[in-house]
Amino acid sequence: MTGTEPAAAPIDTTRPHPARVYDWFLGGKDNYPVDEELGRRITAIDEGAARAARANRAFMQRATRALAEDGVRQFLDIGTGIPTEPNLHQIAQSVAPDARVVYVDNDPIVLAHASALLRGTPEGLTEYVQADARDPRAILEQAAHVLDFGRPVALSLIALLHFVADADGAHAVVSTLLGALAPGSCLVLSTMTADFEPENVGKGIAAYAAGGVTLVARSRDEVAAFFAGLDLLAPGVVPVTDWRPDGAPDGRGPVSLYGAVGRKA
Repeated sequence: MTGTEPAAAPIDTTRPHPARVYDWFLGGKDNYPVDEELGRRITAIDEGAARAARANRAFMQRATRALAEDGVRQFLDIGTGIPTEPNLHQIAQSVAPDARVVYVDNDPIVLAHASALLRGTPEGLTEYVQADARDPRAILEQAAHVLDFGRPVALSLIALLHFVADADGAHAVVSTLLGALAPGSCLVLSTMTADFEPENVGKGIAAYAAGGVTLVARSRDEVAAFFAGLDLLAPGVVPVTDWRPDGAPDGRGPVSLYGAVGRKA
């Protein structure tokens, strides 16, 4: 790491945390019984929840690779989650060894595993910032030690904004972050929708709420609003499974997550 490493906050194992529940969906081991309990409740409601988590992860990998192949050399990934290989920096640096990556999360358990996020190439650089997505100015201040905001940056908000309601400043977070980025920068975003399975998604939202976690489903138009003023890359706002797929479809239909990539002019 560069600079001063943030002190680890106590890990609260009495309440589920989205990053740890997501880890459980992906088959990881860095979660606690309270996270597994919520994960199992969600799966009982929607047996495709784990598939959606895997599809979301694959979308991140495809989008990162596409942008690195298109010349982007800086990546700011907010809401990183618990390391699951291949991580974003491994994808980016496999294309461009000199790529610079800053990861951001606010879960102490992610900080505990941050060393796994910092094993990059000798030519590149990876850094971890302990911060809340709702404080974008603090994120930008710390990320500026690694990233040059005078050059294009890929801003990744993967499965993050469905934990931030519009009333809690979701659009302000995105606009503040994008406002600091140079022309040619890109927004990579995925977020939950109820457009395809409204009943299951509604039950999932209720299950998360019972665990003390806010979850917001957005329509396609509401997701597209985050890209206002950006040039959407083809194929636009689509289910994450349909964003430039690199394999045959599994025949099980879309998952309840939209994904898109937009470029700042």
